[in-house]
Amino acid sequence: MLRALDIRDMLIIDRLELTFQPGLNALTGETGAGKSILLDSLGFVLGWRGRAELVRQGAAQGEVVAEFELPEGHPAHAILAEAGLPGGSELILRRVNSAEGRKTAWVNDRRCSGEVLRALSETLVELHGQHDDRGLLNPRGHRAMLDVYAGAEPQLAAVRAAWAEMARARKALAETEAAVAAVRSEEEFLRHSVGELDTLDPQPGEDAELDARRRMMQGAERIRDDVARAFALLGGDGAEGAMADAVRWLEGVADRAEGQLDEPIAALGRALIELGEAQDGVTACLEALDFNPVELEQTEERLFAIRALARKHDVAPDDLSGFADTLRARLGQLEAGDADLADRRAAVQAAQAAYDAAAEALGALRRKAAGRLDAAVMAELAPLKMERAVFQTQITPADPGPEGQDAVAFTVATNPGAPSGPLNKIASGGELSRFLLALKVCLSGDDSTRTMIFDEIDRGVGGATADAVGRRLAALAQGGQVLVVTHSPQVAARAAHHWRVQKHVTDGQTLSTVLPLSEPDRIDEIARMVSGDVITEEARAAARSLLQA
Repeated sequence: MLRALDIRDMLIIDRLELTFQPGLNALTGETGAGKSILLDSLGFVLGWRGRAELVRQGAAQGEVVAEFELPEGHPAHAILAEAGLPGGSELILRRVNSAEGRKTAWVNDRRCSGEVLRALSETLVELHGQHDDRGLLNPRGHRAMLDVYAGAEPQLAAVRAAWAEMARARKALAETEAAVAAVRSEEEFLRHSVGELDTLDPQPGEDAELDARRRMMQGAERIRDDVARAFALLGGDGAEGAMADAVRWLEGVADRAEGQLDEPIAALGRALIELGEAQDGVTACLEALDFNPVELEQTEERLFAIRALARKHDVAPDDLSGFADTLRARLGQLEAGDADLADRRAAVQAAQAAYDAAAEALGALRRKAAGRLDAAVMAELAPLKMERAVFQTQITPADPGPEGQDAVAFTVATNPGAPSGPLNKIASGGELSRFLLALKVCLSGDDSTRTMIFDEIDRGVGGATADAVGRRLAALAQGGQVLVVTHSPQVAARAAHHWRVQKHVTDGQTLSTVLPLSEPDRIDEIARMVSGDVITEEARAAARSLLQA
């Protein structure tokens, strides 16, 4: 609910503070007094796009502050939380416009963007009038209005869930198709590579072993002769024979040497043992150096094949075995691909069927609700002297989406048999106002969270029709808040709170102000609306009669 509006230096308003109340609030005044300026100022602080130049002539800047009361659960709380703005039961919007055209906005004393203001305004205020392109005249919102009227939230939730599931199924199918296509495009390469790797069957560590064996065989011819000569010098014709002879000669005379040869003989025994071990090692080396030249060729061929394959696939030789496993796994995707694709396609078909069923159920509910709404609006049009007009909610096929597959548009025909069309294209000014009012009465439901503003919605009507307009505005205001800018005394008389907008000249400057009216002042204002500039007693009597009706 809008509690207060503070306007400074906007157009012909220098300073204006208004406090609004629940129920029906009427703003009246002569044409040109500045009633539209109030709406321009409110629209400015709400971030709506309006006049380019709003700052009062001679002022450095204009400023508007609007204070709203937010009950628990109000949708504005979610917008504040998402924008990281402070919340609470009180919402204060402030916006400044410099003389150069720069605009700055605050929400609860925190800087914010115009986008946030406009998002908040959608939850705070509804503006209805002959030039309203944000509310009932905007066909883009008609489907949502019909859904609220139909109580279609459960069906809408089902359609949204089915749409999301269908989107997930289609995404999974697309990803699987892309993966299978990518593997299939390199199938020939994969099969050839896996064949090469399987044929070669390289093992981790084999590269180093082959390289060492190759180097040893390459050097074998150069060192084998030296090793053989050394082996000959260590054998019986060499060191071993000489040491054995020395031991035999020493042992033959040891008993006559008084023990002086015992230690040398023992040392030679140990040396013969070490010499035997050396002979064994040299023998093993000679055996290792004894190779078939074909083996060198085979070793080199396998080593070069492993290294060539490693370079081809840009991996280390020791990683070829693991790389082969990776390629086999990718080939396995081809075998599983057809089964996966079949499963994914079945999931898409199931999701599509679930969406179609949910969307059809929602569409059926909408069509039933459209019939009820049409009847309700027609019933409201009769007291508004439009009993010959035809209101119809048209539902046509639309591209499927999360809100279903129906397009909804409110259309009218001013006379039976006349072609129907959009509200703002077919109806005249006065007819349009009454259509909007009848439609809003039927669509209002229990939503009292937003302030509804009707800008001269009673234009072009009078008498009993204007009285019917006033009664319906008063009914809309029950439990909520409605602001109406009106020239109709019958409408003003139905208001619970009444303000008069008037101009005055101060120091050669025209300014506009708004005055709350007491009961006597209200009688005079309604009398002025009845009779014009000259207020007669008859006009006052008519005003009292309207207020008491």
